Amino acid sequence: MAKAGRTAVVLPVADDEEPWTDEEVEEVRSELLADIARMERAIQVAQAGLDSLFSDGAETAGRDPADIGSSNFERDQELSLVQNARDMLDQAKLAYGLFESGQYGWCENCGNPIGKDRLLVFPRATMCLACKRREERR
Repeated sequence: MAKAGRTAVVLPVADDEEPWTDEEVEEVRSELLADIARMERAIQVAQAGLDSLFSDGAETAGRDPADIGSSNFERDQELSLVQNARDMLDQAKLAYGLFESGQYGWCENCGNPIGKDRLLVFPRATMCLACKRREERR
């Protein structure tokens, strides 16, 4: 049953899959929103840690080279975490935008259904498994 004020969303399925239930559609929608909120929080936390590392590393004169190297390594790790969280946030926002526009569940590469099973496991997916595998082989 659709939530009050929301029209029922019809998502595509692969040939061998059962149609989406309203509960499954709502589960995916909620998961996307939770991913967005979680990634925004992760970025804030990682950015705060990164800001701290940058301010701590401002005074390097007279410091042991090993300490400087260790600080640089930590900074690189934090930068990587922030970038990864931003990438995941972008994926979640893209998927949610597709969901809200009625285009969710279609492969952005081949135009076929992504598949209900795949989307239930990985709601941020924008490609079917076959296209994603081809992309990763390149």
